[in-house]
Amino acid sequence: MPTAELSRRLHHEGLRLQTGPVTFCIRSDVPEVHRGLSALYAEHGVVDDRQFADFHIRVCRVNGVRRWIRRQLQFGLDGTFPFAPMPGGHGLPMIEWGMNWCVSGLYPHFLTLHAAVLERNGLALVMPAPSGSGKSTLCAALLLNGWRLLSDELALIRLEDSHLIPMPRPVSLKNASIELMQRASGGRLQFASLVHDTVKGTVGHFAAPAEAVRRSGETAAPGWVVFPKYTAGAPAQFSAVSRGRTLLRLIENAFNYNVQGGQGFEALANLVEASQCSEFSYSSLSQAIAAFDRLAQRQPVEVDCV
Repeated sequence: MPTAELSRRLHHEGLRLQTGPVTFCIRSDVPEVHRGLSALYAEHGVVDDRQFADFHIRVCRVNGVRRWIRRQLQFGLDGTFPFAPMPGGHGLPMIEWGMNWCVSGLYPHFLTLHAAVLERNGLALVMPAPSGSGKSTLCAALLLNGWRLLSDELALIRLEDSHLIPMPRPVSLKNASIELMQRASGGRLQFASLVHDTVKGTVGHFAAPAEAVRRSGETAAPGWVVFPKYTAGAPAQFSAVSRGRTLLRLIENAFNYNVQGGQGFEALANLVEASQCSEFSYSSLSQAIAAFDRLAQRQPVEVDCV
């Protein structure tokens, strides 16, 4: 889409962006948001403005007295502003975090976990982990080495069969991981921008691979649940975790488990039953990639479609 047309839509009727099963109608008067969306979502589909959008969101400047003190931005959903303003210049991470918030808390069609998800040979690798565990760094390394990205942040589990639904969007890296992955990729990773002094430190986003976006209609069957943890000096090593303990830990990582009720429990239990469950400690990305390649040595399975 030409830059002028993108800006016009963002200013007026909104850009209806297709991200896996979710459609966002996005409005913004912030130039860095325009540039960021152009760089990060160039491969994603845009739907007709007459079609239904799941969420109507915006990132806009804060007016009033605040603007004379310092430039600030706010995130809006359906005409409301659910969060405190953030400093100007934080528009791109704000819209990414806001989109995650919409799907994780307000989209009931799937059971949603806080986890990175990748696919190999038709099987899904689900990696739930708290911030600081090295989850996103490991996810970025794997997608550069033969794994298909389904999501960096949100595992969408289909209730009827526990398949993982792709929603490939930009991958977020923080602080030292940004330079680490730039070196490891040999320059293949192009960050839209680096935003400093956020609540998470320095944050950078790079676009989901074009192939992952093109294949966003292909689900993946459960294959592995791995809880990663970066530990300085640790060898790359898997440790088995019982299915009972895995289920409890996944419930702790679920955003809408209480909403899904018994059907959500069955979907999560079936995912765990079909998966190899383990913890994974590592300090070297090259060792980690080799370890996950060995993990993936299974026969290909038939690919289902959404």
